[in-house]
Amino acid sequence: MSSVLFDTPGPKAVARNRVLSVVTLLVVVAIIGFVIYRFAESGQFQARKWQLFSFPLVQQTLLQAIGATLSAFATAAVFSLVLGIVLAFGRLSDRRWISVPCLAFTELFRAVPLLILMMIMYYGLPTLGVQGISPFIAVVVGLTLYNGSVLAEVFRAGIESLPRGQKEAGFAIGLRKSTVMTSILLPQAVRAMLPVIIAQLVVILKDTALGFIVTYNEILFQAKYFGSQAQYGSPIIPAAIIAGVIYVGLCLLLAGVAKFLESRMRRNQRIAKGTRAPVAAGSAAGD
Repeated sequence: MSSVLFDTPGPKAVARNRVLSVVTLLVVVAIIGFVIYRFAESGQFQARKWQLFSFPLVQQTLLQAIGATLSAFATAAVFSLVLGIVLAFGRLSDRRWISVPCLAFTELFRAVPLLILMMIMYYGLPTLGVQGISPFIAVVVGLTLYNGSVLAEVFRAGIESLPRGQKEAGFAIGLRKSTVMTSILLPQAVRAMLPVIIAQLVVILKDTALGFIVTYNEILFQAKYFGSQAQYGSPIIPAAIIAGVIYVGLCLLLAGVAKFLESRMRRNQRIAKGTRAPVAAGSAAGD
């Protein structure tokens, strides 16, 4: 079976793809094995280097760092979603004095690296007389400005990808443009762009690691501190492994929650379609 964009591979192509898959798997396993071997040769798996992480106080500190990471992520995620929706609506406005500034704002903060935004907030603004910028505020504001601008393009693309009939039907029954946007277009755009939105939320979670530059007490900051303890053999690699495992676990947890929400939305949509069908059939029988 084939289509315009894809031809079903034949027996030779299937065999070749299987060989390439096996070779790729062997190469990846060999690389991982070599890295583990070098870690073992350099003493990274010695009990002395891992002893530090067996102390209850160190474990409690890591839990506090996880809480700080999740706090910054949750705050920045909410503000980024709100900012992205506002900027997307501004970009789609018919008034140029609204759409042009929103366009400039979006393009500016999409182009500025996130690390520079955090450094400007924490190190730059105090030199201009702006006081009270804590590491938490610097991290959250930097994440919000950058990811809000990225999400603005996601929402705008999702809204513009919808059929024009959706918007025209809303105008035909006398709805205002703001009502059409919030009640008709935005919910459909969110459902359509949900995988991209979730991917950007995962990016926000991982980018909280940049907070160690502004001394924010998150996971990477604590891992860097524990890895520099010379009395325990400077366990840099063990600290990095533990931090990486924590980040992977948090990202997988977020992806699992997103998958659950997506499946729930699809199930509700199927239920709604199933309830509309009998109503339509009943109306036809009555006619």
